[in-house]
Amino acid sequence: MNQDERCLRLIQALLDEMPQYRDTPIPALQDQRWRLLRSLMNVRPPMPATKEFLRVQDAYLKQMTLEKGIVDAASLPTNAKDERLILWQGDITTLQCDAIVNAANSQMLGCFSPCHGCIDNIIHTMAGVQLRLACHEIMQKQGHEEPTGHAKITPGFNLPAKYVLHTVGPIIDDEVTAEDEVLLASCYQKCLGLAAQKGLRSVAFCCISTGVFRFPPERAAEIAIQTVKEYLWQDATIQRVVFNVFKDSDLAIYQEKLA
Repeated sequence: MNQDERCLRLIQALLDEMPQYRDTPIPALQDQRWRLLRSLMNVRPPMPATKEFLRVQDAYLKQMTLEKGIVDAASLPTNAKDERLILWQGDITTLQCDAIVNAANSQMLGCFSPCHGCIDNIIHTMAGVQLRLACHEIMQKQGHEEPTGHAKITPGFNLPAKYVLHTVGPIIDDEVTAEDEVLLASCYQKCLGLAAQKGLRSVAFCCISTGVFRFPPERAAEIAIQTVKEYLWQDATIQRVVFNVFKDSDLAIYQEKLA
């Protein structure tokens, strides 16, 4: 079965599973089919999938990631002043390391907006439908939304990373307060603490809260770098921390702060 056949089979299975979308036409072009598949995965509620669906989905997503190119965190150049720190610009869903960090919301179920550009959306998409179900089970046991500054850990499923650390950053409505800064630092501390408890050696952080949560990127970078450095001084379990950026503007900020 090739990738196009897998995509069609997955689309049909999801359309059959969710009656409200059964009349959705299937596009002829492959990239449009992928957008439809991703959209259906994004809106799918957290529920079990059949073994056959997971078999096809897992093969499809893993092949897609291989085609994008897997990046081994161990091969990335380290910071001249601290070999445990790495700055890397790229797609975090292609990064092979022990854990990547997802900037989640308080529901912790992933982004339900079809093909949204947030990191929460793409991580859940490329991990597969198992990730939303795993998050749902954690939240059901917890019985309440995830507090800001806290974190949870799940398997990475179809990602090259073994685990995903989900953390809820502060939302900025006006000026950044001292409490906002403490909560953002807590996101990094909690993620590193969970990783260390698991015995993980490498963690990749996204730019937490700087997107739709509107935390100023420059101040967020300062807090991220300082918090990570302070943690690594106290705990030697984690050997490599990647600051993952996507935008050129964030790359420039981190280059300056790490220098």
